[in-house]
Formats: sequence, structure tokens, C-alpha cells
Amino acid sequence: MPDLLIELFSEEIPARMQGRAREDLKKLVTDGLVEGGLTYSGAHALSTPRRLTLAIEGLTAESRPVREERKGPATTAPEAALQGFLRSTGLTLDQLEKRDDKKGQVYFAVIEKPGRKAPAIIAEVLEATIRNFPWPKSMCWGAGSLRWVRPLHSILCLLTDEHGAEVVPVTIDGIEAGNQTRGHRFLAPDAFTVTSFDDYAAKLKRAFVMLDPEERAGHIWNDAQNAAFAAGLEVVEDKGLLTEVAGLVEWPVVLMGKIGESFLGLPPEVLQTSMKEHQKFFSARNPKTGRIEGFLTVANTVTADHGATILKGNQKVLSARLSDAKFFWENDLRTVAQTGMEGMAAGLANVTFHNKLGSQADRIQRIEALAREIAPLVDASPDLAAEAARVAKADLQSAMVGEFPELQGTMGVYYAKAAGLPDAVANACKAHYQPLGPSDEVPSEPVSVAVALADKIDTLTGFWAIDEKPTGSKDPFALRRAALGVIRLVLGNSTRISLLNIFALRTVTTSLDQYLKGQRAEFEKVVEDIGALADFSDRRSEISQMVNELIASRSEQASTQNLAQGLATLGIRKGTDLLAFFHDRLKVHLKDQGIRHDVIDACLAMPGNDDLTLLVKRAEALAAFLKTDDGTNLLQGFKRANNILTQAEAKDGVEYSFGADPKFAEDETERALFAALDKAESAIAPAMQAEDFATAMSAMAALRAPIDAFFGAVQVNSDNQIVRRNRLNLLSRIRQICLSVADLTKLEG
Repeated sequence: MPDLLIELFSEEIPARMQGRAREDLKKLVTDGLVEGGLTYSGAHALSTPRRLTLAIEGLTAESRPVREERKGPATTAPEAALQGFLRSTGLTLDQLEKRDDKKGQVYFAVIEKPGRKAPAIIAEVLEATIRNFPWPKSMCWGAGSLRWVRPLHSILCLLTDEHGAEVVPVTIDGIEAGNQTRGHRFLAPDAFTVTSFDDYAAKLKRAFVMLDPEERAGHIWNDAQNAAFAAGLEVVEDKGLLTEVAGLVEWPVVLMGKIGESFLGLPPEVLQTSMKEHQKFFSARNPKTGRIEGFLTVANTVTADHGATILKGNQKVLSARLSDAKFFWENDLRTVAQTGMEGMAAGLANVTFHNKLGSQADRIQRIEALAREIAPLVDASPDLAAEAARVAKADLQSAMVGEFPELQGTMGVYYAKAAGLPDAVANACKAHYQPLGPSDEVPSEPVSVAVALADKIDTLTGFWAIDEKPTGSKDPFALRRAALGVIRLVLGNSTRISLLNIFALRTVTTSLDQYLKGQRAEFEKVVEDIGALADFSDRRSEISQMVNELIASRSEQASTQNLAQGLATLGIRKGTDLLAFFHDRLKVHLKDQGIRHDVIDACLAMPGNDDLTLLVKRAEALAAFLKTDDGTNLLQGFKRANNILTQAEAKDGVEYSFGADPKFAEDETERALFAALDKAESAIAPAMQAEDFATAMSAMAALRAPIDAFFGAVQVNSDNQIVRRNRLNLLSRIRQICLSVADLTKLEG
């Protein structure tokens, strides 16, 4: 079986596009070959800045002949149907066959496609791939119509078997495929001929080209570590930068330089960010002091002076960049010294957060109030949490963050400490943004947790209040990420919070602000339907009281019952909707941890489902219980009892929910079940009160054997109506006890 080698040689491909381009080339070509009737044993794609390469092993030499029979319309069908069938098959009427069918004669098309040689199929597939390649951005050049990420210079397309190598004839916009390529632009620019992938890779290596991006990355990392170690330093790991730099060079040569003494006082994050963003340098850190004292750059060539000239030029540019960073740093420190962190933050009053939610300063006021409210729940000082909220976003007004937005929060820590603020307040400047993603660290310092929760909850409730929710794949305000952040903060710190109250009150705050500004249409619509949420009558009373207090503190006008009730209803409606959004995100989060969605649904149906810590604790205990034999069998016993009881209640039109009496028991297993239920009930009730779900599940597991024995020995629907009612009420006790732990009706199986 032959092997196929393809190389698309062009001007430099942006490093950020190379990884996706390799995958696209492999998929488009292999899918096209398979569709054309060829098979292969393996394929791998490689790249350098100037070439995309695909090697396919074990390709079949030709496709197999294909015979296809396709049923068409009846011979009596309208002419339009017949013509459509002919067009779809590519045949003429005299080439169709008439065959008898159940309802008369129908046309059949017999389509025979002969086998085709691999070169013809490869040529078609490669041309289609090149002309339709999905580059994020592409360009035209010269007079041709071909679009490519950068001007395409040559195509290598070689089919190799035991008889030798054959060039596949492909011509695209005047570029004719051949068996030649070129090496390094400066070190080996001449063309050379190749005969196979092994020959190609070996000759490229001799021509100063490392074809495999992983090999280049490994070479860079190894040489960088050795160079740093020789200078008594260590390389700051940055996998993203390593991948990018490996995509910028074909023959990597690592060079190390030192940072000027005058810049060593800059925060290490500033040095690292400046060097990475502006010049793609790796940072070298002194392991003893933690200072960034050196840099490593990767050249794309070997020079006679061993890189001295390259380093000299790089250091000159670096000094200019770091001089700017030093100016920003010193200017920001002067601002903090003169006005304090809150003075630095004053300009946020002129920065719009959202046209319906006010400025960043308005948002900070909301976060401060919420952080003060949350602080006692996470064992934080309310005053420190409020202070941290006031200064957490102050560095957004700093010159340094203006130049390097990715340093927001990080610079806030430095400026807060320079202003003499407590460490807990300073640390919250960075930690309140966390966690930024599923792998990011979750803050654990109480003040940071309070501000982080307040920040994310304010974002969510604000956008929920103005009906800017995620739809489908669209989430412009990253609300899904914010919700997951709240979930991880709550669970990671075992925080106990009634989220519905907070959600309702915070959306009410936004709605009240809109009401007081004259935006009353939505409110007036809700007032007409105050009683619509009867299910939440207990919560409405509580939230209405909070709303009255809120109105009194924010408005000079007297609070009316309609105003408080209307806003409470609106808050509960939107808060409940937001809580449902949280439950969806929680399902995704717990599914990744191996907890089934139906287990979560069984726990969501229980009271207190807005306390995520309690909810997850219950779900984990139920999931563990269901993995045991007792759990599985008890679930079947519960479902059997519930089904019999439900059917009987529907048939009789009554509810069997009380009155089971052991004196009417006729069988020993029946009396044993009464005793087992009494014992389980006495153990489960206090366990549930103490939120000891494991103990409650264990007590419930003890019911398995007596329930099994009961169903094995007793007929529930006895002819004796007194006995029947007693047994149905006994089943009701089974249902009530099991449902007190979790809603087992939600479970599958």
C-alpha cells in the first residue's frame, strides 16, 4: 500500500493558527479520501511557520468498484417526479429498469461506478481542500483567485510505494505540485528533492528545519532550562507562550539576557507580562528572591557571534518597554500616596458598566452593600469586606492596567499594600475575580470570598433584573462563568447561603432604582398580578418586609403596600428564575464529578434547594447510597410501594396517608415491617435535622430486607377492605419516610 506526503509551502503562518490548521488539513484530506473510496492505516499532520505537512500511511492504491440500486417513482408517476429522479442519478430514461412492486411497476436505477486510481482521487481532494480551507483570515495575492493565509509558493504531493515515488498531478492557480521543498529561509534556502516522508523529514533536519512542533517546543524548553540553570535562575513556566514561540521558528536557538538593574524593582508580574506580550520572551526568576532577573528569547537562526548582536538589539528594545512600565508603576504609586486607593477609584464614576445598570462606581456601591451582608456568612469582618469592595476595582483606573489589562487585580494588591491597607483587603483586589475558569483556584480567605461572591452575584442579579440572560450559545456577559464561580466559591468554602433571598432582594434593588427613575412599565404589569406566585407565599412575606426597609432607605416617598408587594413578587419571580439557572449549572458541575442528573433532580425537589452546600451534601450521600446493593434494591421496593399506592389512590379517590395500625397486621413480615419503619423513622428524623444524610441513608437502607419480605409474603390488595386499607397506609409510611430523605420518584430505573 502506498504512502502519501503533502506539503503546502507558504509565507509565515501566524503561530496562533497553526494548531487548528494541522487538524483541518488532516480532517479535510482524510475525509475526502474516504468519501472517494480509499482507506488508510494512519495519518498525522505537522507544521512549521512556513509549511503545513500531512503524512498518510497505508493508503489503498485504488477505490473499489461500486454498484448501487436505487428505487425510483412508479411508472405512472408524474413527469416532474421522473425527471427529478433522473437528475439525482445522472441517468437517462432508457437506462432505468422497470420492476414489479407491491403497488405496481416502479423504476429502478442501477448505478455502477468503476474503481479509480488513488492519484486521481487525491488530486480532486487536495484541490478542494486548498480552495476551501477554513482559515480564520485569508488573503489573495497577484492576479489569481486563490485565497490562503499567506501567499502559497509550492505544493509537494508525493505517492510512494515499493516501486518508487510518484508525483500526484495537481495544479492550482498556476502552482504545480512537485517533489521538491526548501529548508530554512536563511540557513538552507535552496530547493531539494524528496522521495518519501522519512527522506523528507531527514533532509529538512539537515536543512535546519525541525518539522514537529512538539519537538521544537521540547528543544526550546530544554535549552531554556539549561541556560537559566547555568545563570543560577529558573524559567517561569508558560505553556501558552512555549506553544506560540515554537510556532514562530523553524530552527530554534535559545539566547539568554539580563534585565537592567534599574528595572528589578518592578513587580515580577509586570516584568513577565511586558516581556511576554511585547517580545515573546520567557522570564527567568531568581529562586531565592522570587525576582525576575533575566529573560530568554528564541532566535530562528544560528549566527557567527552566537547571538550577541540579536541579544543586544533585544535588550535595547526591552529597556525601552520596561522604561514605560517603570513610569506607569511610579506614577500609580504617587497617585495612591496622594489620594489613597479610593481616590484612584474615583474616576470609575465616569466609566459606564451598562447603560441600564449605571457606572462602575454604582456597581461598586452595590457590591459593597452585598459584601457587608455576605461577610458574616463566611466568617469575614463586614467592615473589612466593605472596604475591600470599595477598592477592589480601583486599579482599573491605574496607568499600568490601562497598558496591561491582564494585570487587573494583580496591580490592585500592590497598590493596596502601598496604601497601607490590611493584607485581607489587598488580597481581595485580585482574589475577588476568581475563579476565572473551571481550573482556576478558589479563594479561601474570608474577605476575598465575601467580595468575590458579591461581585459575581451582583453581575448575575443585575443582568437578570434587566432581562439580559444567556440564550443558546450566546453569553456576552459571561453569566454562565459567573454562576459557576459562585457555585465553586460556595461549595469550596462550605458556605451556607439562602441564595433565593439574596437573588430576590438584589433584583428588587435594581427594579426599585428603575422605578424611582420613572421606568415603571414592567413594575406596573407585575402589580396587576401580585397573587401569581402563591407557591412562594412564605418567602413573599419575608421578602416584602425586606423590600419595605429597602424602599424606606432609598426613597423619600412613602412605601405603599402595592409597591412593596409588587416589587417582592417581581423579585421572587426573577430570583426563582435565576436560581433555576444556577441549578442547571450545578448539574453540569456535579456531572463532571460523577453524580447523575436524576440524583440531583431528586435532591432539588427537597426544601432548601437554594442552599447549594446542603443540596450537594444531600446529593453526594444519595449518590453513594445508590451505588450499594441496599440502595438499588430499596429503590425498587420504594417504586413498587409508590406505584401500588398511587394506583389505589387514583382508583379509590382517597389519599392513604395515615392510620396504619399493627393490630390489623395478619402476617409476621407485616408486623416486622411496622417495627422496621418505627425504627427507621426514629433514626432518620434526627439525622435529617442534623443534616447527617449518610446516617439517614443508612437507616433507610435497613428497610430493604423487611420491605422485600413484606412484598414476598403479602398481597396488598386483600379482599378484606380493612386489611387492604391498613396495608395501603403502611405503604404510605414507606413513601413518606423515603421521601423525607430525597424525592426518589425523580430517580431513573
